[in-house]
Amino acid sequence: MTVPCVRVPRERGEAARKRIAERDALSDIYEIEVVDGDIYIPLDESADIEAIEAEFEVVDRDVERRETQTLPADILGFEPSYERLGEIAIIDEDDDERAREIADAIAASDLPLETVVNRASPIEGELRIRDWDLLVGEDTETVHREYGCAFEVDIAEMYFSPRLATERRRVVEQVEDGEHFFDMFAGVGPFVIPAAKRGADCVGADLNEAAIEYLRRNAERNGVADRVTAIHGDVREISGYDDWADRLVMNLPHSADEFLDTAVELAGDDCLLHFYDIQHESDPFGPGERAIREAADPEYEVTVQTRHEVRSYAPHELNVCLDVRLQR
Repeated sequence: MTVPCVRVPRERGEAARKRIAERDALSDIYEIEVVDGDIYIPLDESADIEAIEAEFEVVDRDVERRETQTLPADILGFEPSYERLGEIAIIDEDDDERAREIADAIAASDLPLETVVNRASPIEGELRIRDWDLLVGEDTETVHREYGCAFEVDIAEMYFSPRLATERRRVVEQVEDGEHFFDMFAGVGPFVIPAAKRGADCVGADLNEAAIEYLRRNAERNGVADRVTAIHGDVREISGYDDWADRLVMNLPHSADEFLDTAVELAGDDCLLHFYDIQHESDPFGPGERAIREAADPEYEVTVQTRHEVRSYAPHELNVCLDVRLQR
């Protein structure tokens, strides 16, 4: 399989391997290879490629999986479906016996996973929390690494989706040094922290008090506490940031439209809004675009820059993002 690898001369290989491991960027799935005097060090899927390229040459290369590694499929005889969040494996099985079988196989494999949970409820309530069956391990807290950032999170106390890593990266790559970045539903900071690392002055608000505490801890953990303000509360009741934002993130599908009046108040003279929505596939962007135009009229000129499908959410429903520029 083709994966990004650091390529260095063989004599620099061990020093490079240690440096990559320190960044939590070393793959635990693929073999390190030596070819014609060069060593190829496979990178983890969560590695911050841009940061690594500043120090090493990165190339795409076909590398072999580690033959000595026992995976859950080797034990089960089939490929189980699960997500990885830090040291937690998340499964979604209605059959308790099958869930237990998969959990035991994950625990017995060579994967660096300490906890296995099964979804026990849908996402519920204002805080978007779900219940979990803890099948392996002691708790639901972990540290998740994503594109060079580390996020401490407790999935029993707050919402976090590793599936949105690529989308978060898409947005954050647009952030410029010195801009004012406001995440209206910030959680533990998966948008805020990397934006701050790019030099933005960031504000993150959330109704979940535990999530805001984790956001503060994650800002410290990633060395950006001086550029992050974490606010507990309903963003509609927060004062002091009118006309402040150069960029707004509204990742609250199903109900972000209820907060558009507040977004307009927060937006500066030239603001880029990332508005997330879930709609039927027959018209995934229309309802959100109409709501934004209605809220912004007549104060702002509205320009839709990107209509982006994030992922399939349910049969015939899409999770989408509108990147919209608001200009006075």
